[in-house]
Amino acid sequence: MSFSLQNIEKELKLRHQYSYKWFRKQNDLWDSYTNFIYKTPNWESLIKKISIVADTQGFDKQQIFQYAANRWYNFWSAQAVEQIFNENDAIDPVTEGKDAEKDFYLFGIPFDHKTSVFPKQFNQTFEYAQSHKRELIEWLYKNQSTQKRHHFKNRLFIVVYDENGEHWKLKAEISLLKRAIQKYITGFRREQLHSFTFADGQTTLSDIIWVSK
Repeated sequence: MSFSLQNIEKELKLRHQYSYKWFRKQNDLWDSYTNFIYKTPNWESLIKKISIVADTQGFDKQQIFQYAANRWYNFWSAQAVEQIFNENDAIDPVTEGKDAEKDFYLFGIPFDHKTSVFPKQFNQTFEYAQSHKRELIEWLYKNQSTQKRHHFKNRLFIVVYDENGEHWKLKAEISLLKRAIQKYITGFRREQLHSFTFADGQTTLSDIIWVSK
């Protein structure tokens, strides 16, 4: 899948006019009702599809809106990030199709990528996290979602932080994300990766790309 990064940034920012909250944890049933997000990059089309599901299934409109809009926002931001990586010469895309454990190879090293807002539950400041990267990485792995992409394989975390507290909005700042990712790849050294051994006994390599404003 390839698309205009400028266009997806414009579409994602249309989500910002509404609050961001979840009324429930992600679950297979509500996912099944909102899987149209994967083929709907356009915000206005998304709104129409959400309305149809709300009417036909009798859902509370605010709850199904938030659920679908949040999934859509996170999915298309992730698609844009993956495209940014794949456009770089240092990246080899995964050729096996859908792979839950990796998205690409960075200088031959397989990685999954995940954009995460700076977590309040970490109970430390952003400045502390920047100087204790390993501690935050371990926290992110141990507190990750138990949904489909739950694993302890190699992962690059893109951690977004906004001084005004609305960290989630930075997921739509595709141009900002692109600059941070390109800078990271340009200066990449294998030695900077953090190594972990989780429950499965395998070695996991990970790092954080910081994005803030």
